[in-house]
Amino acid sequence: MTTPPPGLRERKKQATREALREAALRLAMERGPDQVRVDDIAEAAGVSPRTYNNYFASREQAIVSAVAADREARIAAAVAARPAGVHLANAVTEAVVEQYTNTGEHEQAMLLITTRTALRDAFLDTTADIEPPLTAVIAERLGDAGAHTARVLAASVAAAVRIALEGWLRPAETEGVPGAAGSFGVGGLVVPSGSLPDQLRAALAPLAPAFDAAERRTRQ
Repeated sequence: MTTPPPGLRERKKQATREALREAALRLAMERGPDQVRVDDIAEAAGVSPRTYNNYFASREQAIVSAVAADREARIAAAVAARPAGVHLANAVTEAVVEQYTNTGEHEQAMLLITTRTALRDAFLDTTADIEPPLTAVIAERLGDAGAHTARVLAASVAAAVRIALEGWLRPAETEGVPGAAGSFGVGGLVVPSGSLPDQLRAALAPLAPAFDAAERRTRQ
């Protein structure tokens, strides 16, 4: 399936979105997220606050978007690129793990996000963005008869990823106690611990039978 290139209007919108999220992240890293206003982000990106509100509902959403930018599209593209012989469940799992653990240049930004409650919540909300592009690529793999199943599977993947991230970011019940499992509190902040890839694989594992059953129906 070939996607036509975006038109001029869409390219301008994408450029504005990129300018806003890059400005939001830069200012948050420089000043701390609590010292950044929407007006500051809009001014740094060269647009009006009204234009900003057309793209993001909060400063936290803009900051997180700089890190999560296009992740959902990259997950779908990675699944589509897997050879046909690879089980769909494995293709989805490996694509998700790869995209959520490869922070690249955003390692410091992820540290900022995971240690601020409002940013963590906004980061968790981005998991819902996985569903639409993943639905399309799963439906293509399953054929026309699998459109409804593809949507259910993609929504389940998004929910599983959110559950994994919530577990990874959950504060320990006993804050500051050495050896406490999961995350631990430091000065009221949450520091992730444990293996995010393991959390993601464990959360996605129960979906494997549903993926396998869908593929068997397609072959039949």
